[in-house]
Amino acid sequence: MDLKIRWAVREDMPQVLDLITELAVFEKEPDAVEITVSDLQNDGFGENPAFECFVAEVDGKVEGIALVYSRYSTWKGKILHLEDLIVSEKMRGSGLGTALLDEVVQYGDQLGVKRICWDVLDWNEPAIEFYEKKGADVKRDWDVVHLTETGIKNYIAKLEDARI
Repeated sequence: MDLKIRWAVREDMPQVLDLITELAVFEKEPDAVEITVSDLQNDGFGENPAFECFVAEVDGKVEGIALVYSRYSTWKGKILHLEDLIVSEKMRGSGLGTALLDEVVQYGDQLGVKRICWDVLDWNEPAIEFYEKKGADVKRDWDVVHLTETGIKNYIAKLEDARI
């Protein structure tokens, strides 16, 4: 197996989207992915990139990704957020996840971040075990909060109604 971890380029985004879609199916949300290849290319490779992405290339094919972006903690300072670490189903257990996480941790160290954080579904025991074996602290007492696009619109509408 010829494995290479490298920075993603615009041309990788079709394969990146395929992996994102594969993850959505695995997480029982097959219709949740709304982004397009064009979105990924524009958002990741424009003047102010919204994310950075490592790819795991095996024999010339992208088989895994680690998509990250910067955050800031009012308690700690600079943080690196790992949005997704995805390995294609056929390559799980091959060491790609470890190689990608190694790269993310080294990158975070180079940036001087105080923490690297990410989310994991509570039912994804293989992922939880993987992260805990790597020394990660899985915070089981925290809940993730999302305000969806619809929720944002409803929130704004309520603000506007209150101003009338």
